Amino acid sequence: MIESPNLKIVNLKIRNQLAGHFNIELKGLRFFAEHGMYAEEIKVGNQFEVDIIVECRSPKKVITSIEQTINYVEIFRIVQEEFAVRRSLLETVAMHIAQKIEDQFSDLEKLTISIRKLNPPITNFTGSVSVTYSKTFK
Repeated sequence: MIESPNLKIVNLKIRNQLAGHFNIELKGLRFFAEHGMYAEEIKVGNQFEVDIIVECRSPKKVITSIEQTINYVEIFRIVQEEFAVRRSLLETVAMHIAQKIEDQFSDLEKLTISIRKLNPPITNFTGSVSVTYSKTFK
């Protein structure tokens, strides 16, 4: 079979289009935990909401199995485990989550974690407080 030069160009364009990256996002994860610096926070706990964006390189071939990508079930498990450990600062929680995700997945390009404390113990305060931690890899 004789290949046309145009066919080679089309195949090359398709291969190059597939080599990109994905954003895998978990949004609005809700947890109850005792994170905080104050005795009241430890005693009564608080509601937290977490958003995670994982940017990763995609393979040059079409993904056909979970082993070829970032498994968001595993990311949720990591966040759930970290929220079970009481910490004083949300920054600490975010950094621990980031480290565990980095340890689990090798194709990360960037990771962004936002943690919101939905009912902070601030007198006459309406709203939430949050921290966002971003880390770029390689």
